[in-house]
Amino acid sequence: MLTVEDLKSYGANVDEGVARCAGKEELYLRLVQKVLDDEGFDILAETILERDYDKAFDIAHRLKGAVSNLSLTPMTIPIEGLTESLRAREERDYSQDVKALREAKRQLEQLINTNERVF
Repeated sequence: MLTVEDLKSYGANVDEGVARCAGKEELYLRLVQKVLDDEGFDILAETILERDYDKAFDIAHRLKGAVSNLSLTPMTIPIEGLTESLRAREERDYSQDVKALREAKRQLEQLINTNERVF
């Protein structure tokens, strides 16, 4: 089972995230797991490749809100950069930003999966 200590080791600001959930750790942990199911992560990469920067910005902005409110710092850092570049409709290579976000998400998923194993 995922714990707040696990998330602290991941780099999340758990105290801040739990505070945003009215001090309810169980709610916080459920929301962290739920945010990973957001299909926006995959759609974001696709819309960037299609250079649909308006749609990509909308998705990035929504994801930024979700991961920021949960204080998932390793995901917040790359999504903030993506969001601001997309807000400005910058024509540039976004592949490193998308890669950093995917890696931070993968690490969190791996942490959750490791803690759900039954021994």
